[in-house]
Amino acid sequence: MPIYEYDGRLPRVDPTAWIAPGAEVIGDVRIGPECYIGFGVILRGDYGTIDIGPGCAVEEGVIVHARPQGVAVFGKEVTIGHGAMIHNAQIEDYAVIGMCAVISDYAKVGRWAIIGEMGLVKSKQQVPSEVIAIGRPVQIQGPVEPRHKTMWTFGKKVYRELARTNAQKLKRVAP
Repeated sequence: MPIYEYDGRLPRVDPTAWIAPGAEVIGDVRIGPECYIGFGVILRGDYGTIDIGPGCAVEEGVIVHARPQGVAVFGKEVTIGHGAMIHNAQIEDYAVIGMCAVISDYAKVGRWAIIGEMGLVKSKQQVPSEVIAIGRPVQIQGPVEPRHKTMWTFGKKVYRELARTNAQKLKRVAP
Protein backbone atom coordinates (compact mmCIF):
# COMPACT_ATOMS: atom_id res chain seq x y z
CA MET A 1 0.00 0.00 0.00
CA PRO A 2 1.86 3.09 -1.17
CA ILE A 3 1.53 6.06 1.15
CA TYR A 4 3.42 9.13 -0.01
CA GLU A 5 4.52 12.40 1.50
CA TYR A 6 4.24 15.25 -0.99
CA ASP A 7 6.27 18.41 -0.40
CA GLY A 8 5.99 18.03 3.36
CA ARG A 9 2.30 17.08 3.24
CA LEU A 10 1.83 13.78 5.07
CA PRO A 11 -1.17 11.44 5.12
CA ARG A 12 -2.73 10.78 8.53
CA VAL A 13 -4.42 7.41 8.81
CA ASP A 14 -6.31 6.18 11.85
CA PRO A 15 -4.91 2.80 12.92
CA THR A 16 -8.38 1.20 12.68
CA ALA A 17 -8.73 2.11 8.99
CA TRP A 18 -7.88 -0.48 6.36
CA ILE A 19 -6.15 0.49 3.13
CA ALA A 20 -5.92 -2.13 0.39
CA PRO A 21 -2.61 -3.08 -1.14
CA GLY A 22 -2.40 -1.13 -4.39
CA ALA A 23 -4.40 1.86 -3.13
CA GLU A 24 -2.38 5.09 -3.25
CA VAL A 25 -2.58 7.76 -0.56
CA ILE A 26 -0.68 10.93 -1.45
CA GLY A 27 -0.08 14.10 0.56
CA ASP A 28 -2.59 15.82 2.83
CA VAL A 29 -5.09 13.00 3.26
CA ARG A 30 -6.84 12.31 6.57
CA ILE A 31 -8.50 8.93 6.92
CA GLY A 32 -10.71 8.42 9.98
CA PRO A 33 -11.44 5.35 12.09
CA GLU A 34 -12.97 2.19 10.63
CA CYS A 35 -12.64 3.38 7.04
CA TYR A 36 -12.36 0.94 4.17
CA ILE A 37 -10.14 2.12 1.30
CA GLY A 38 -10.42 -0.38 -1.55
CA PHE A 39 -8.04 -1.75 -4.16
CA GLY A 40 -6.99 0.72 -6.83
CA VAL A 41 -8.21 3.78 -4.95
CA ILE A 42 -6.23 6.99 -5.50
CA LEU A 43 -6.49 9.67 -2.81
CA ARG A 44 -4.41 12.55 -4.17
CA GLY A 45 -3.89 15.32 -1.61
CA ASP A 46 -0.84 16.83 -3.29
CA TYR A 47 -2.18 20.38 -3.67
CA GLY A 48 -5.41 20.26 -1.70
CA THR A 49 -6.74 18.32 1.27
CA ILE A 50 -8.83 15.16 1.45
CA ASP A 51 -10.66 14.54 4.73
CA ILE A 52 -12.44 11.20 5.07
CA GLY A 53 -14.65 10.86 8.14
CA PRO A 54 -15.19 7.81 10.34
CA GLY A 55 -16.70 4.64 8.94
CA CYS A 56 -16.47 5.63 5.27
CA ALA A 57 -16.24 3.05 2.49
CA VAL A 58 -14.22 4.21 -0.51
CA GLU A 59 -14.69 1.27 -2.86
CA GLU A 60 -12.38 -0.07 -5.54
CA GLY A 61 -11.16 2.21 -8.31
CA VAL A 62 -12.32 5.50 -6.78
CA ILE A 63 -10.30 8.65 -7.51
CA VAL A 64 -10.42 11.62 -5.12
CA HIS A 65 -8.54 14.90 -5.65
CA ALA A 66 -8.77 18.49 -4.48
CA ARG A 67 -7.77 21.73 -6.18
CA PRO A 68 -4.84 23.76 -4.85
CA GLN A 69 -5.80 24.89 -1.34
CA GLY A 70 -9.13 23.17 -1.92
CA VAL A 71 -10.71 20.34 0.01
CA ALA A 72 -12.65 17.15 -0.64
CA VAL A 73 -14.58 16.23 2.52
CA PHE A 74 -16.53 13.08 3.35
CA GLY A 75 -18.64 13.11 6.51
CA LYS A 76 -19.19 10.00 8.59
CA GLU A 77 -20.25 6.69 7.07
CA VAL A 78 -20.22 7.90 3.49
CA THR A 79 -20.22 5.20 0.82
CA ILE A 80 -18.38 5.95 -2.43
CA GLY A 81 -19.18 3.28 -5.06
CA HIS A 82 -16.72 1.51 -7.30
CA GLY A 83 -15.08 3.67 -9.95
CA ALA A 84 -16.51 7.00 -8.77
CA MET A 85 -14.60 10.26 -9.14
CA ILE A 86 -14.79 13.02 -6.54
CA HIS A 87 -13.08 16.35 -7.21
CA ASN A 88 -12.96 19.11 -4.60
CA ALA A 89 -16.47 18.36 -3.33
CA GLN A 90 -18.31 17.92 -0.02
CA ILE A 91 -20.20 14.72 0.75
CA GLU A 92 -22.20 14.88 3.99
CA ASP A 93 -22.86 12.11 6.55
CA TYR A 94 -24.35 8.80 5.37
CA ALA A 95 -24.55 9.86 1.71
CA VAL A 96 -24.19 7.18 -0.96
CA ILE A 97 -22.40 7.87 -4.24
CA GLY A 98 -23.22 5.29 -6.91
CA MET A 99 -20.73 3.38 -9.00
CA CYS A 100 -18.94 5.45 -11.66
CA ALA A 101 -20.61 8.66 -10.51
CA VAL A 102 -18.78 12.00 -10.81
CA ILE A 103 -19.02 14.68 -8.13
CA SER A 104 -17.36 17.81 -9.48
CA ASP A 105 -15.73 20.96 -8.11
CA TYR A 106 -17.45 22.73 -5.22
CA ALA A 107 -20.49 20.45 -5.40
CA LYS A 108 -22.25 19.41 -2.21
CA VAL A 109 -24.17 16.19 -1.61
CA GLY A 110 -26.43 16.36 1.44
CA ARG A 111 -26.84 14.02 4.39
CA TRP A 112 -28.32 10.65 3.40
CA ALA A 113 -28.60 11.70 -0.26
CA ILE A 114 -28.20 8.88 -2.76
CA ILE A 115 -26.57 9.60 -6.13
CA GLY A 116 -27.39 6.92 -8.71
CA GLU A 117 -24.85 4.98 -10.73
CA MET A 118 -23.14 7.05 -13.44
CA GLY A 119 -24.68 10.21 -11.96
CA LEU A 120 -23.05 13.55 -12.60
CA VAL A 121 -23.18 16.20 -9.90
CA LYS A 122 -21.96 19.28 -11.77
CA SER A 123 -19.61 21.93 -10.49
CA LYS A 124 -21.26 23.93 -7.68
CA GLN A 125 -24.44 21.82 -7.84
CA GLN A 126 -26.16 21.26 -4.48
CA VAL A 127 -28.00 17.99 -3.84
CA PRO A 128 -30.26 18.34 -0.79
CA SER A 129 -30.33 15.88 2.09
CA GLU A 130 -32.39 12.70 1.94
CA VAL A 131 -33.14 12.64 -1.78
CA ILE A 132 -32.36 10.21 -4.56
CA ALA A 133 -30.77 11.93 -7.55
CA ILE A 134 -29.95 10.29 -10.89
CA GLY A 135 -28.88 11.32 -14.37
CA ARG A 136 -26.26 13.43 -16.15
CA PRO A 137 -26.58 15.95 -14.57
CA VAL A 138 -28.46 14.50 -11.62
CA GLN A 139 -32.04 15.46 -10.98
CA ILE A 140 -34.05 14.63 -7.89
CA GLN A 141 -36.25 11.58 -8.34
CA GLY A 142 -37.78 11.39 -4.89
CA PRO A 143 -37.11 11.04 -1.19
CA VAL A 144 -34.87 8.55 0.56
CA GLU A 145 -37.26 6.21 2.33
CA PRO A 146 -36.74 4.15 5.49
CA ARG A 147 -36.15 1.01 3.38
CA HIS A 148 -33.24 2.73 1.61
CA LYS A 149 -31.67 3.69 4.93
CA THR A 150 -32.11 0.14 6.24
CA MET A 151 -30.43 -1.35 3.17
CA TRP A 152 -27.54 1.14 3.15
CA THR A 153 -27.03 0.95 6.91
CA PHE A 154 -26.43 -2.78 6.46
CA GLY A 155 -23.97 -2.12 3.59
CA LYS A 156 -22.08 0.45 5.65
CA LYS A 157 -21.79 -2.07 8.49
CA VAL A 158 -20.34 -4.65 6.07
CA TYR A 159 -17.56 -2.27 5.00
CA ARG A 160 -16.73 -1.27 8.59
CA GLU A 161 -16.44 -4.98 9.36
CA LEU A 162 -14.11 -5.44 6.38
CA ALA A 163 -11.99 -2.58 7.68
CA ARG A 164 -11.74 -4.43 11.01
CA THR A 165 -11.07 -7.92 9.65
CA ASN A 166 -9.20 -7.64 6.33
CA ALA A 167 -5.80 -7.34 8.01
CA GLN A 168 -6.32 -10.86 9.43
CA LYS A 169 -8.43 -12.49 6.72
CA LEU A 170 -6.81 -11.26 3.52
CA LYS A 171 -3.76 -13.33 2.60
CA ARG A 172 -1.69 -12.97 -0.55
CA VAL A 173 -1.12 -16.30 -2.30
CA ALA A 174 1.27 -17.35 -5.03
CA PRO A 175 -0.26 -17.64 -8.50
